[in-house]
Amino acid sequence: MRLSDLRGRTVAVWGAGREGRAAVTAIAAHGPADLVAVDDSANFLSLPWEGPLAEAAPLVTGEQGYARLAAAEIVVRSPGVPNTHPWLVELRARGVTVTQGTALWMADHADRTIGVTGSKGKSTTSSLISHLLAAVDRPNVLGGNIGVPTLDLPDAERYVLELSSYQCSDLTESPRVAVVTALFPEHLDAHGGEAEYYRDKLNLIAYGPRTVVVNGHDPRLALELGDRAVIRAGLPDSVHVATGPDGTDWFHLGDRPLFARGVLPLVGRHNAGNLCVALAVLDALGVDVVAHKDTLAVAVAGFHGLAHRLTEIADPSGLTFVDDTLATSPYAAMHAIDAYDGRPLTVIVGGTDRGLDYAPLATHLAERELTVIGIPDSGSRIVAALAGLPKVRTEVVDDLVDAVRLARSVTPADGVVLLSPAAPSYGRFRNFEHRSEVFAEAIRDTAAG
Repeated sequence: MRLSDLRGRTVAVWGAGREGRAAVTAIAAHGPADLVAVDDSANFLSLPWEGPLAEAAPLVTGEQGYARLAAAEIVVRSPGVPNTHPWLVELRARGVTVTQGTALWMADHADRTIGVTGSKGKSTTSSLISHLLAAVDRPNVLGGNIGVPTLDLPDAERYVLELSSYQCSDLTESPRVAVVTALFPEHLDAHGGEAEYYRDKLNLIAYGPRTVVVNGHDPRLALELGDRAVIRAGLPDSVHVATGPDGTDWFHLGDRPLFARGVLPLVGRHNAGNLCVALAVLDALGVDVVAHKDTLAVAVAGFHGLAHRLTEIADPSGLTFVDDTLATSPYAAMHAIDAYDGRPLTVIVGGTDRGLDYAPLATHLAERELTVIGIPDSGSRIVAALAGLPKVRTEVVDDLVDAVRLARSVTPADGVVLLSPAAPSYGRFRNFEHRSEVFAEAIRDTAAG
């Protein structure tokens, strides 16, 4: 379904955030017979619905919104509306067509699009792809979940999109190049279960993309994809890391060395894997990666990691504080912990308790020596899951500020204090940015003490 197919139809846009606003503006331009916006979660944080938006579509809030959704031929939901929402389940049972702005946009732009998803690494990888394409004179626009909603994107020769599992779930067209960086259980409450999450995530590759590039080291991806013909970055026949001409780790394309691993300023094996995927995408698009290796090395060296992802914060004590607040699952926290292997480490965990299984984290830490400090709401449960690990010291405190204060006292001067919560931020914090702000303030305030 394309935007042009909405002409003369009755349409309801579900959600009044940035995605909903973009959808109303785009749909109104195509002449629907009737257009209404519905927000069942309106609260004091909601932005005003006025001016051209209100003229294009009246906003209905609260429980009465369901009647307007049910009366529409087509419902365009925002990504924040979960598949498990009772209204959505009922609408689908009644045969109402449900789609998203990203799906409508993709139907018109798939052939010019590189779509990137994954349970971990999709933001960094999509940013790297966009950055490296620009470096070799391939203009592109970066958007999607990482920033500008697809329906607000300007016309461009090429697009690189970061796509969440929510955005992937309603696609009926695959992008020209589909990229999957990792697959592990996430957002199960919103998708209805692990199998449903994998199904929605992998819907990105369900409609015949020309090329599929995946992280070849991810075990769940290997299981889900089976013998499907895909480019498996990280393995010897694609872009991978191996010993280079100077005896250190280098990025290679097949047996041809490109540049040293040390060129990439991002720490962690997973970030080296993200770059392998990005370079494999360039190769699949016809970029001569070997001929451009010097240009690419300069671009890689100048790439700055995304905020709140292993972002190091200077401290006069000699401790390295690290903001990894976007690590909202145990698997993401495991990657972050691996990035500081070999250094004294204190990890702060805890946030909204979604009932995730933290046994994989306990298994991962079985032979590690580190300190784990739990904060509300899930911190105590995470700490309980680590009980009995002989080298893991655990504490539970009342809030993030107390955790930072305790971390200062238990972490050696050359050590790392890592905020990698393994849980979302909402509930105790407005959002992940607020959690980062509190972390940074606590670092400053406890340094003075």
